[in-house]
Amino acid sequence: MQRTSGPVIAAAIAAMIGGVQWARAALLVMPRAPQADLAHIELGRPALPPLTYTVFCLRYHAECRPRRSFRGGPIRLTERRWADLLEINRTVNLAIEPVRNELGLAGEAWTINPARGDCNDYAVSKRHELLRRGWPARVLLLSEVVVRSGEHHLVLLVRTRSGDLVLDNLAPQIKPWSRTPYRWVRVQSPGRDGLWATVGREGV
Repeated sequence: MQRTSGPVIAAAIAAMIGGVQWARAALLVMPRAPQADLAHIELGRPALPPLTYTVFCLRYHAECRPRRSFRGGPIRLTERRWADLLEINRTVNLAIEPVRNELGLAGEAWTINPARGDCNDYAVSKRHELLRRGWPARVLLLSEVVVRSGEHHLVLLVRTRSGDLVLDNLAPQIKPWSRTPYRWVRVQSPGRDGLWATVGREGV
C-alpha cells in the first residue's frame, strides 16, 4: 500500500473541513427570489382535512380558529423571519425525542411540544411557535406527504415570496418544497378555514 505524506494528509483534511463549512454556510443562506416555476406549490381542488387534524383542532381550538390574517398571499422573507425559521426548526427538532408510531391511525395524536413524538408533533409545534412570534396563519400550512418507503409524513410548509419552504424533522436544513424527495398529497388551504387542498404538481 502506498503511503501518503503528512503534508498531503493535512491538505486533504483542510479541504474537507473547508468543504463542510461551506456546505453548512450554504444551508444558512436566505432564499432571495423564486428560481423556477416550482418555487410555489400549486394547490388543486379543496379536500377534507385528515381526521387527526380535526381531532387536533378540538383539542387545540386556538390553533385552528379563523384569523384575520388567514387571507392573502405569501409573506416577504426578511432576515429576521429567516432567522425565526432557522431557530425554530432547529430548536423543535432537538427538543422532541423521536419515537415511531407503531399503532397506525389508532396511535395518532398531534401534540404541541411533547417530550417525545413523531412527525405530526414536530410540524404542529413549529407552526405553534411561529404563530406565537406573530407569523400569519395563512403562510404556515401543515402538509401531508408520502416518503419513499410509502409512509405518510407531516411537514410544515411556509409560503414566502422567495418560494415555499419546508420545515421537516427528517432533515436539518430548510429546503424549497420542490427539492424534497416526497410525493405531495394535501396541504392546508390558505384561503379556506378548516379545509385542505390537493397538490396540483409533485415535487421533484
